[in-house]
Amino acid sequence: MKLLVLALGAACLLSAWPQDGLAAGNTTNDSFNKAKKMLERQVYMDHRQTIYCGAAFDESKRIELPQGFVTEKHQKRALKVEWEHAVPAENFGRIFEAWREGDPQCVSKGKPFKGRRCAEKVDMEYRYMQADMYNLFPAIGAVNAARSNKQYSELPGSPSAFGSCEARIDGNRFEPPARAKGQVARAALYMADSYPKYRLSRQQRQLFEAWDRKFPVDRWECTRTRRIEQLQGNENLRVKEACQASGLWD
Repeated sequence: MKLLVLALGAACLLSAWPQDGLAAGNTTNDSFNKAKKMLERQVYMDHRQTIYCGAAFDESKRIELPQGFVTEKHQKRALKVEWEHAVPAENFGRIFEAWREGDPQCVSKGKPFKGRRCAEKVDMEYRYMQADMYNLFPAIGAVNAARSNKQYSELPGSPSAFGSCEARIDGNRFEPPARAKGQVARAALYMADSYPKYRLSRQQRQLFEAWDRKFPVDRWECTRTRRIEQLQGNENLRVKEACQASGLWD
């Protein structure tokens, strides 16, 4: 009997432990709105800068646009900060059946619906992924809107889409400024490492691994990661180990 208990206990530990040495994702907060509030008040309270353009914003989410910033569209959204999923919600949302096909619970006024709204309603795992703070960054609303779910790429022949903020767009491809490449790459790699259902294409993984090497962690990224770990309860080993190796985990 004692052996059976030990065996069952070991099996439970193995099933709970992340496979292949990968980290586990968020399992503590399934509210996207709560995640945004925690980021605003407990992570970015002393570092209010957007990821792509380095624009300052205040506690009311008002943006101070950098000199030379321009946008042809979404001009009203340029005045407010929005919380950007580095891996777009649609990219990981499509792995869920409720997003793709809908669900019997997803009916409003007699009409079925699907997509993000349905996945949020019926799938806890989707909500955990959507609220994972390691994948959320402040961005100028207009840049967030233009970026949408475009694929990260290198676009050396394309002009800046936002004047002095050198984010580039070509069709369905998006190149962030150099200041953001390392952070978004490590966020994408973390998401793929942490959620078994989510997979990166070979080309995207190669791009992110290259950006990870070329644009290493800095003190702010390490501080941000440490604060999120304390709030969310799980590690981002991709960043944490690089910070420890660089003497920036304090």
